[in-house]
Amino acid sequence: MRWHQKGLKEVVKDMGTSLQGLSSEEAKKRLEEYGPNELKEEKKKTPLRMFLDQFKDFMIIVLIASAVIAGVLGEVADTIAIMVIVVLNAIIGFLQEYRAEKAMEALKMMAAPTATVLRDGHTSNISSSDIVPGDVVLLEAGRVVPADLRLIESAQLKVEEAALTGESVPVEKHTASLHDEMIPLGDRKNMAYKGTTVSYGRGKGVAVSTGMDTELGRIATMLQTEEEVKTPLQKRLIAFGQRLAIAVLIICAIVFGLGIMRGESPLLMFLTAISLAVAAIPEALPAVVTISLALGARKMVRQNALIRKLPAVETLGSVTYICTDKTGTLTLNKMTAEEVYVDGRLFRGAEVGAIHELPLQSPAPLTALLKAMALSNDAAPDSDGNILGDPTEVALYMAAEKAGFKKTILEKDNQRVSEIPFDSDRKCMTTMHTYRKGGYRSFTKGGIEIILDKSINILISEGIKEIDRDEIIRISKKMAADGLRVLAVGTRKWEGIPGNMTSDNVETGLTFLGLIGIMDPPREEAKEAVSLCKSAGIKPVMITGDHPITARAIARRIGIMDDDGEVITGTHLERLSLEELEKNVEEIRVYARVAPEQKLKIVKALQDKGQFVAMTGDGVNDAPALKRADIGVAMGITGTDVSKEAAHMILLDDNFATIVKAVKEGRRIFDNIRKFIKYTMTSNSGEIWTIFLAPFMGLPIPLLPIHILWINLVTDGVPGLALAAEPSEKGIMNRPPRHPKESIFAHGLGIHILWVGLLMGAASLFTQAWAITTGHSHWQTMVFTVLCLSQMGHVLAIRSETESVFSQGLLSNKPLTGAFILTFALQMTTIYVPFLNPIFKTEPLTMSEFIISIALSSVVFFAVEAEKCFKRRRITNELETYWNCYGKQIRSSRSGGNS
Repeated sequence: MRWHQKGLKEVVKDMGTSLQGLSSEEAKKRLEEYGPNELKEEKKKTPLRMFLDQFKDFMIIVLIASAVIAGVLGEVADTIAIMVIVVLNAIIGFLQEYRAEKAMEALKMMAAPTATVLRDGHTSNISSSDIVPGDVVLLEAGRVVPADLRLIESAQLKVEEAALTGESVPVEKHTASLHDEMIPLGDRKNMAYKGTTVSYGRGKGVAVSTGMDTELGRIATMLQTEEEVKTPLQKRLIAFGQRLAIAVLIICAIVFGLGIMRGESPLLMFLTAISLAVAAIPEALPAVVTISLALGARKMVRQNALIRKLPAVETLGSVTYICTDKTGTLTLNKMTAEEVYVDGRLFRGAEVGAIHELPLQSPAPLTALLKAMALSNDAAPDSDGNILGDPTEVALYMAAEKAGFKKTILEKDNQRVSEIPFDSDRKCMTTMHTYRKGGYRSFTKGGIEIILDKSINILISEGIKEIDRDEIIRISKKMAADGLRVLAVGTRKWEGIPGNMTSDNVETGLTFLGLIGIMDPPREEAKEAVSLCKSAGIKPVMITGDHPITARAIARRIGIMDDDGEVITGTHLERLSLEELEKNVEEIRVYARVAPEQKLKIVKALQDKGQFVAMTGDGVNDAPALKRADIGVAMGITGTDVSKEAAHMILLDDNFATIVKAVKEGRRIFDNIRKFIKYTMTSNSGEIWTIFLAPFMGLPIPLLPIHILWINLVTDGVPGLALAAEPSEKGIMNRPPRHPKESIFAHGLGIHILWVGLLMGAASLFTQAWAITTGHSHWQTMVFTVLCLSQMGHVLAIRSETESVFSQGLLSNKPLTGAFILTFALQMTTIYVPFLNPIFKTEPLTMSEFIISIALSSVVFFAVEAEKCFKRRRITNELETYWNCYGKQIRSSRSGGNS
């Protein structure tokens, strides 16, 4: 029902009630019919079910199978290590899901515990859950609105609706019917909604919706029906695990079959094949992912981004669109005087802050305007010096004080003796003050048309002159086009206080002083952050409940939108189907006056087009969209508990620039996870090639099961984990986001795994063949050492995709340097500590054998460094080609003044 369109009599009639409220008997019947005025929750998963669900992931099932096989082989250490990783992973997943369930509880907490209603013609305090449609509810300052109400009485009633609509300023309410059917929630000024708070005045309203039928209930329904989408990394790892399991089974079957054909012992070949299977599964991968995400989350907290759900850390690196609120995120959330028109001149930006220092023909007009801004103002400092009051009045107070007109000092000679408060019908307010030179002076401020109509002249440097109304209107429209809320100020001198202090008597015959343009200005760092987004291939989109003109002005100032860009309003959005929106959604940069379900609609449309979306929000209305988005970002300062519980990440400083820093960290983390996969899978590839190719070369099995499992647990694990601490690569924010459907093996990773693994295998088999041919009896230990140390060289070389390890510096990742030294030392103990030789089936190497092993294993390191050198040269050549093609055009355009 469009209750905002109905007149008061029609509302009362349709609801079957009266202005004296319902009878107790009727209320009881309706309570049975409609149910309690509460938000209902769907049946929850039990904590045990949540925990067990964590073991359904395919990669986890493969790891559990690996642990069982390792246990059967007697490798208890491997079994314990794998199961610890699996259980740790399950606990983290459980905690994230359990915390996500808290969003509904936070939403329920917004309900008012009690309410005052009219029953049987008398006021009665009842539990808000007992309110039924048709009840007449009484509202007063400080009370939470208990149901959706159509207002029937309003006495300067203002309602704080920021949590529901995003409107940063309390909304003044009235009772008149509205004619537009598709009007957004924030503009339905004859309605009060469940969960919002009365900030000023009093009123009455008829309950038209209760429980899940309220706007808050609709949000609860969306919150419960919207499922969270899997992160890109989760999707990639599932696909990776499935392919890996199939490949491992095929390779192990081939290795087992070839060994039997060569006449090897079936038991030895079975153990070798099984060991190879365990080695081929990168069981440290979940641990590396978890550690990388946890370290990233810890670093992000220091940058004012609190991560609630660990996978969100990596997902940030895939984000292609950041849909952000305006108020407080892109702006300061602090109304400020941005422009002042006085004495025929328009002052802007920095001029306003230093307006009292500018050379003026006469200071009289400016002095009068600044006095009016300070004195005709109800804002005041608290005990801590913070200025409290209506945001608009605080802006005027601060502008006057900055110009040297301090209210507390001015009031000594200009005491307020009377006032006519602001109301929505007059759209202005007046204060009366004593005047230092004798008599009194009134100041009236309000809407431009109102003050102009009440003014008979204007104060300028030459004195009191006739007012040019057309010029004032022209200037005010120019200011409004900049997204400013424009206020006008007038004054009048009095010999004595009027006996009849009414608006008709006092607010007339004014001398016009000037105009003040107020807005919530953009943060200084927002423009730079938007620019960085664009260079990183991320498209920033503004979604706000504010006016389209204000939204356009802010978007243009910070670079989100070009001058000719289009602003889509909530009313326009309402008329579009999801399919129609999807046709243009990738090109739209600014949305204004949007409703909660429309934010959700925008997120869905972008996701349907294959985009990865980060959505910011602070209100209850944002919770469903935050939950649905690939990354939901709540505000830590202004955000409601509901939005925080639904989000993946919380901005502790409510700053858009912090999101961009988090994106950079997300990219670094994914790069490091990719480096671990490159390292561990290349190592596994080297082991597989070594064992797989040996029979074709007429060589005996080069490695025993114990060697394979040692390499897998120690050589793969310890340095691989240290890759999580690798710093970000140069130019990480000058490349486009990864495509969400991009394989984890993209950009040559799969080819690298194959050719470097083959090189490791070749070096190991060459060592084996040479040692056997030359009569070295320690050939198996040499192969074991070459394979181990090849992997050590490889981990140093892959720290960067293009930069040499020598230019990076060995100490730029100290955990990796420590891991390298530790792994090398452990490998040496298996060779040179006598009691370990029979356990690891090794023999001490002679000095010459050790040097040969070192030399052959270093081949991998230098080969990968050479590959990076070729990459650097290719990139340099591409840049030179680009500059040769476009450099002349750029230089000529700059010299011509076009750039």
